[in-house]
Formats: sequence, structure tokens, C-alpha cells
Amino acid sequence: MGTENRVVVAGGGAAGMMAAIAAARAGAEVLLLEPNEKVGRKLYITGKGRCNVTNNCGREALLASIPRNGKFLYSAFSRFGPADVTAFFEELGTPLRTERGNRVFPASGRAADIVDALFFELRRRGVELRRDRLTGLSVEDGRLTGLTTERSGAVSGFGALILATGGASYPRTGSTGDGYALARAAGHTVTPIRGSLVPLESDDPCCAQMQGLSLRNVELAVREVGGRTVFRERGELLFTHFGLSGPLVLSASAHLDSGGASYAAAIDWKPALDVQTLDARLLRDFAARANQDCANALGGLVPRSAVPVMAERAGIPLDAKVHEIRKGQRRALLAALKDFAVPLRGARPVEEAVVTRGGVAVGEVDPKTMASKRARGLYFAGEVLDVDGYTGGFNLQIAWSTGYAAGLAAAERVLARF
Repeated sequence: MGTENRVVVAGGGAAGMMAAIAAARAGAEVLLLEPNEKVGRKLYITGKGRCNVTNNCGREALLASIPRNGKFLYSAFSRFGPADVTAFFEELGTPLRTERGNRVFPASGRAADIVDALFFELRRRGVELRRDRLTGLSVEDGRLTGLTTERSGAVSGFGALILATGGASYPRTGSTGDGYALARAAGHTVTPIRGSLVPLESDDPCCAQMQGLSLRNVELAVREVGGRTVFRERGELLFTHFGLSGPLVLSASAHLDSGGASYAAAIDWKPALDVQTLDARLLRDFAARANQDCANALGGLVPRSAVPVMAERAGIPLDAKVHEIRKGQRRALLAALKDFAVPLRGARPVEEAVVTRGGVAVGEVDPKTMASKRARGLYFAGEVLDVDGYTGGFNLQIAWSTGYAAGLAAAERVLARF
């Protein structure tokens, strides 16, 4: 088959590999450009090295897990949803299993198995893998007319380009934001870029005091200052020198807007106990430890590194005896345990985020085909688009679905010319 039928895919991540496979399966000749020595660099680190492939949920639950521009993905999810992703990998000989929260992982627990499955399917389908980076494109009269790469220069004989260069998160994996400049060169709007699923910063000194403390089975609420609660969930979090991190915090970050609102976190250290029950427990503990130092008594309630912080918030001297604790101090301790406030300054840099929020404006992209409305022959897939989801496999599902749609549409375009 001649190069006139060629689809060029820029980016060898999840979306790019799926796009290349879909186009090749449809009969197109495919050239996949990836600047890294190996494809799928970011996949290796997803899900803590286990690769949360997708979420085993229905379409409505899937759409509800996309906080912005979810409707844009309706067609792509309908055409290639979680069940299709599961079937795809299992047909490639990679069994999957569903775990807590409907999160789907390779049964082996190894992200490398997902990358290998994609890589060998690319090879089987005859996709040409070239270690190179797309550096330029040209558009004339609303049509993509030229491509330039870092190593090879001009690319000839292509009929379509799929831009799957990723976002700006984890740049060491190759996601350096290149695609945004290329999209702008094609006439597209790129919405502001920031991190999502990212640690949060705080100026409260308590975070540095408790640096390294990991809490399980706590409840985190994040509220607009003077306004509504935007997130509430139980799970794990981590205090750091800059603020808060951990699974709960990453999830919460996806709910924060960048429109100038101020936020504060509130931690319930004892979510299984209501205020009355916890107060009764405090009274019993204090009665049993009446002659002990307060430092020892508080050590039975919270981890040792949190004792000084809790004592300070409650106004309790650590060297005082438990029987000296006044009612007002007990009430203040109760409030700290149930509603531990941490003001938030904002999110960590996008480079530390799991995914990128912002990207190519979806109003300029056909939701069925991922085709550009600005340049014929140009398609988008994955994180370069202004869509992102919560934790739980939703962002990889976006990559698979948009990659699949773009790959099929690009192949149809080049094959229809002959």
C-alpha cells in the first residue's frame, strides 16, 4: 500500500497507540511518531505502576465522572466504552480484573502488560514506529498541508494527522505541552492549562508540622470560603511540607475551579463517630486517664506527630494533667477532630499533576470523529483536548475512546480518497 494512504499519529501514549491501532485495523497505513525510546512511558506509572485501565461502569456514570465538557464525549464513549476496552485487551491476551470502586486493572497487576499488549498489536498491524517529534504543521485554505518533524524534516504522502501529544503533566514522560502550540498553529483555541488530580498547597504551618503523616479512613471536605461544599469523600490523605496530598486530595483537586474562588479543606479524623458519640468517648477516656499527662491521652486519639497540633488547636498544654482539661478545651478538641480546617492556597504546578485540565477547545472539534473544525485532515485524541476526569480509570477511558474515534475517522478519510 502506498504512502498516499498514510495516517500520521503524533504521540505514542495511550490515545496515540489506540488511534494508530484503530486506523491500521481499518486498513490505513500508519506512521506513529514518538520522541521517547519506548512508547507508553506514562502508562507505566499510572495506577501506582498497576495501570487503572478503565472503570467498569455504565455510560451515565462515566459521563458523571467528567467534571467539564462531559457531553462532548457522549458519542466517543457510546462507540468505545469500558466494556469495549475490556474486550480489546482480553482479546490481545491481557486479562483484566475489577476491583474496589469498579476500577479495572490488568490481572497481573503490571502496567507493563498493558504497554506490551499495545506495542505488539502495533507491530502485528504493521504500524511504522519512528522515534521522532512533530515540530510543525501548516494549514492552507482550511486544510492540513504539511508536517515537519525534529529528526526527519518534512513528512510527505500523509492524508491525515492525529495529534495525541498528551498534556503538560509529568513532562519527564514526554508530555511537554508540544501539542498546544501545534493546535494553535492550525487555528485552534487552547483553553488555560493547569493541573488536575494534583496535590494542594496550604500556608498553614500544621502541614509542615505533620509532614509525612498519612491518614486512613478519614473524611475530607473541601468548601468554597463562605460558600458551598464542592467535595466530600472518605479515604486516605497525606500531610506534606507544602500542604496536602494523597488519593483524597487528588480527587478533590478535580472539583476546584480556577475562577478566583478561595477554598478550605476540613478533615474529619473520626468519621465513623458522630459528635455526640465522640464526645462521650472523650469523657470516658479522660476519666480513665485523669492523672496522666495530656500528651499521653491525646496519643490515644491521633497519631503521635499530630498530638502537638491538636493540643495547640484545643488550647491544651501538653504537660498538664488530663483532669485539668476544661470543658471548653474538650469542646475545642472535639471540633478539631471532627472539622480540622486547613486553608488552601491553590494547586501544585501542572508538572506534578496526574492529568492536565484545559487544552484544545472542544467546540472546535467534531465529537463523533475528533476531527478539527479548523483544518481538514487534522484530528485530536487524549489529553491534548480540554477534557479530564476524576480518578478511577476515567482519564484512560477518555484516551481509549477519543483515540479509537480519531483513528477510525482518519483511516476513513485517507481510504476514501482512492
